[in-house]
Amino acid sequence: MASVAEWVEGVRVRTWPNAVAPVIAGSATAAGAAGFDLPLALLSLVVALSLITGVNFANDYSDGIRGTDEVRTGPRRLVGSGSARPGSVLGVALGCFGIAAVTGLAVLYLSGHWWLLSLGAVSIAGAWFYTGGKRPYGYAGWGELAVFCFFGPAAVLGTMYVQADSINGSGIGAAVAMGAFSSAVLVANNLRDIPTDRQSGKRTLAVLLGDRDTRTLYVTLVLAPFLITTLTGLRITPALLGFLALALVISPIRRVTRGDTGLSLLPVLRDTGLAMLLWAVATAVGLTIG
Repeated sequence: MASVAEWVEGVRVRTWPNAVAPVIAGSATAAGAAGFDLPLALLSLVVALSLITGVNFANDYSDGIRGTDEVRTGPRRLVGSGSARPGSVLGVALGCFGIAAVTGLAVLYLSGHWWLLSLGAVSIAGAWFYTGGKRPYGYAGWGELAVFCFFGPAAVLGTMYVQADSINGSGIGAAVAMGAFSSAVLVANNLRDIPTDRQSGKRTLAVLLGDRDTRTLYVTLVLAPFLITTLTGLRITPALLGFLALALVISPIRRVTRGDTGLSLLPVLRDTGLAMLLWAVATAVGLTIG
């Protein structure tokens, strides 16, 4: 039976910046449009955290029952390691999706934007079919695009719209930045797992592109948000505070470009997520001041 520590590890708290940062960015752009609503922002945060936690447990379950987690470079998984029963992990995943659904309904009720119900349904379906189902899209090279869409435009612009009833250029820029950061985290993860994913037949984008091009893609994605900072700063000078996050991506870029592999890439995932969070906070402060 899995210990409490193993269940906590299964939550994968280190992935939470991917959920928190888009809500911060979306709320900041809503504030810039004079539409910030604290209750809706907090409820949106619960939705995001529930979804990403559900995704983590769903991936643990789906990869575990397929046997693709039997050989891993990264942290142990509950099902793949045999620490927990598949049914138990699946139950936790579904519970998290249930919390996301109920909280999402509360957001729609308070905002009145019931048409966004379809976005919520697509988000939950996307979370499950990433590695779940007979033909998971995460095994076919579509993971990065899905992460870009769900953690970028969907999360940022959805958060902004339910609060401000509108979308503007700053929101779109923040959505692209968050999507790029989130995709960069997944690219780094899949770069680390290229050897084991090939062995298990998991055709991620990294496997399809190969080692060298995957490293180029990572650098491109992780620098893209700073182009957004430059463009936003031309209109709102304090938004240039987003460049504070540049310091956190220097080490990851060095590790990726010099050819680090395996466990040496774990700090890249951590630092990229932290850079994403810092960019969101710093940009939020800049947009608020501006």
